[in-house]
Amino acid sequence: MNRKSLLFSLIGIMVLVLVACSGNSSSSDDAEETSVVGDDIEGATELTLWTFAGQHVDLFEEAAIAWNEEFPDRPLTLVAETYPYDQMHNNLLLALQSGSGAPDLADIEISRFPNFLQGVPQLLPMNDYVEPIIDKFIEARFDIYAKDGEYYGMPTHVGASVMYYNTEIMDEAGVDVESIQTWDDYVEAGKQVVENTGKLMTTVHTDDYLPMFQMVSQRGSDWFDENGNLTLDNPDNIEVLQYLHDLIYVHEIAELTPGGEPHAEEFYAYMNEGNAASMAMPIWYMGRFLENMPDLKGKMVIQPLPAWEEGGFRSAGMGGTGTVVTNQTEHEDLAKDFLAYAKLSEESNEKLWTVLGFDPPRWDVWDNDIFKEDNDFYQFFGSNIFDVLLDVRDEINSVNITQYTPAVANEFGTNIFNDALRQQTQTPEEALKNAQQAVESNMQN
Repeated sequence: MNRKSLLFSLIGIMVLVLVACSGNSSSSDDAEETSVVGDDIEGATELTLWTFAGQHVDLFEEAAIAWNEEFPDRPLTLVAETYPYDQMHNNLLLALQSGSGAPDLADIEISRFPNFLQGVPQLLPMNDYVEPIIDKFIEARFDIYAKDGEYYGMPTHVGASVMYYNTEIMDEAGVDVESIQTWDDYVEAGKQVVENTGKLMTTVHTDDYLPMFQMVSQRGSDWFDENGNLTLDNPDNIEVLQYLHDLIYVHEIAELTPGGEPHAEEFYAYMNEGNAASMAMPIWYMGRFLENMPDLKGKMVIQPLPAWEEGGFRSAGMGGTGTVVTNQTEHEDLAKDFLAYAKLSEESNEKLWTVLGFDPPRWDVWDNDIFKEDNDFYQFFGSNIFDVLLDVRDEINSVNITQYTPAVANEFGTNIFNDALRQQTQTPEEALKNAQQAVESNMQN
């Protein structure tokens, strides 16, 4: 039996076991939250949507309301269900593999997307909608949700990475954030912060590889090359992990992140209390500040990431969610039309900013007047947000996501960061080389 046949046999066994254990895929009774739009419209066709991010529901709710106003002859009722991250992705994969129980539409997070492209994808391609307008988008954002020239996932944002600075701390330290142009500058500024304020410059995350991944992408590196070959232990990646190690143990301007990752409640409280002067995350993280760190309003500003060398890239495209139409929908035309309406139109890309605070993948709207209008994000971070994004939009490398990306993520969460940063039982080079061997073994089995 070849590897692909074995894979699908194992999936089949897993499906039977899970069906026996859980009975069926998710229902609205299991959802953390269910939102319904248009249920009062006579003759409306129901479309179901699964998502793991409650924030995303706001976008689809507005799209459904606008759709029903614009197309009264094709009304729809949108039932949007929000589930915990793992539950949603696991149950969606189960439903698609078993042939029943899947929703019409679903959000799939970037690191899980390769699982849904194995074999013949149980998703419907959107090429008829994408190809006529793809020149108006950051094309790399479609490529990560595509297979064999078929576009399955509609992107939610560019995910441009930026540096968030606490100006209250930086001003007290006597550091002009605009003077920080390189990662070497960042270290020197951090030393000044520690000396003058007693605060730390940043924290280093150990339960989420995305913050390191954006620094790796800045160098033109990746976990995989464009041909899918594993490059986890290449020199660039080793140098980035060494840099993170040294921020803590050599330069002493950082500590391990409370809670391990930037979405932990412990970390939100830590930042909200003003314990660190900066953090690097994509622009979509702005919403986390508004929701979880309200005391920082008016204190935070956004700047490009420091470059690894003068003239180097100052951003990276990180994270993402591809919204799909599943092959189990009974309303293919309506589901596809609505998804294109909610994700691909000029108006919907404006909503990605005004509703979610995301940097829309459709770049031709970035200069529109609506991006200059005051909103909660400008009030929190200042008026230069899109100035920064426009400044770095040509400095965003695409990333190579493969079916083995989850295995790499697992290595970072269980071994690499623990061995190189928490326990320091291995050097960054040793940790990455050992992980390279582990993932290669996984790829060969």
